[in-house]
Amino acid sequence: MFTKFIYLEWKSFTRSASFASSLAMKILMGFLVLYFALVFLVFGIGTFYILKEMKLDPLATVNKFLVYYFLMDLIIRLLVQAIPVMNIRPLLTLPFKRSTIVHFSLGKTGLSFFNIGHAFFFLPFCGVLLYEGYDPVSVILWGLALFSLVYSNNFLNILLNNKDNLLGIFIAITLILAGCQYYKLLDITNYTYPFFEALFHTKWVFILPVLVLAGLYIWAFNYLKGDLYLDAGLSAKKDIAKTENLTWLNQFGTLGTFLKNDIKLIKRNKRSRATVGMSVMFLFYGLLFFSGGVEAYDKPIMHIFAGIFVSGGFLFTFGQFVPSWDSSYYQLMMTQNIPYRGYINSKWWLMVIATVISTILACPYLYFGWQIYLTIVVGAIYNIGVNSYLVLLGGAFIKTPIDLSMSKAAFGDKKSFNVNTMLLSLPKLVLPLILYWLGSYLMNPKLGLVLVALAGLLGFMFRNVVFSMIEKVYKKEKYKTIEAYKQKA
Repeated sequence: MFTKFIYLEWKSFTRSASFASSLAMKILMGFLVLYFALVFLVFGIGTFYILKEMKLDPLATVNKFLVYYFLMDLIIRLLVQAIPVMNIRPLLTLPFKRSTIVHFSLGKTGLSFFNIGHAFFFLPFCGVLLYEGYDPVSVILWGLALFSLVYSNNFLNILLNNKDNLLGIFIAITLILAGCQYYKLLDITNYTYPFFEALFHTKWVFILPVLVLAGLYIWAFNYLKGDLYLDAGLSAKKDIAKTENLTWLNQFGTLGTFLKNDIKLIKRNKRSRATVGMSVMFLFYGLLFFSGGVEAYDKPIMHIFAGIFVSGGFLFTFGQFVPSWDSSYYQLMMTQNIPYRGYINSKWWLMVIATVISTILACPYLYFGWQIYLTIVVGAIYNIGVNSYLVLLGGAFIKTPIDLSMSKAAFGDKKSFNVNTMLLSLPKLVLPLILYWLGSYLMNPKLGLVLVALAGLLGFMFRNVVFSMIEKVYKKEKYKTIEAYKQKA
């Protein structure tokens, strides 16, 4: 029976309208998976000897911080791991058992790199432990227990996937625990360390994570099976409509109309709200670069890189999926007397407003000096004058619809990818680094900042010319986009 499901999944993939882009994305993802697998492999082998050179007990040190390892794993899953789904409705009219459908869907999650990737760290580390003379039975049971916890996170992610605000709660808990440990207020590892040590030194304790895994699998199975009815979990959700006029935007004409639609979209849909929440997290990205905690990042040329990300969180998260956010009614919109210029202009202003707000919210970075905050301001100018256009231009080639009625992940089940969007992504980050390096090479870092800001200002001055170019591309891709939005990606 599972072979039939695999056959149907393959047909769904090859017959999709986005087959070419999906194939290209999978090839790219394959290279990324290979890269991270090699990184984890080296890290898994080297961790033991690095800790030993630091005169630390490798096993005890790893056990001490495993609580943060699994907390971060769960946060990353809630953030980006999509739940594999099938086109279930047609299967319910065929002689397939509901339990078989659910088992297959859960089995697909087990093959995710979010689960298998941990093997590239834990297996080499366990191999080194065996090589160094640790008890083989203890090593095997310890590794089995850790993989049980990894897959427990996998099924916990399924159960928590539709729960709003949990991501923020887990992030807050992790930051509070890490902060309390850093300032020596509360060391959570004092309470979790004995458990992970017992997984290695007390052989029967490994059964506890295995039982937790079994319980979560049964819970996830019953949870999904209980919703596997056309008139229950698969039925269309009906919400009470709320009227929001936002009449104060009427004074801006067509621009105000589009802005009202975007504001309502952000407020009323989980995916768009989660995307905006992600953009807020970009504000903290600069701490890696400006605090001096990571020596490799504490360089002026890396600071301009961080400045672009800190001020451009909304632009990179929400903006990159224009016009996919409107895919559900894009066909209707194209039948109306709506100028493309007005549509593009409204999206641009939305990104500009968000960039300005992000720059203001980044004021606390003044703590690290006015030069740091000036770098963020320069990054914001470049985002407004250059990156905003590149994001809109790339949107013309994004042909993966976003179903706002579904809540499987904040960014949808897949990301659209093609050569055009890949090439357009290069100037977003590479060009400002080149400009900054050129100014620093010719004179000093201040000239580098001037050149980056000048590029943004020139882009802002010639926005009408740029909008005309973008409008032509959107018109050229119009019918291909409509055709792609008709199909379920």
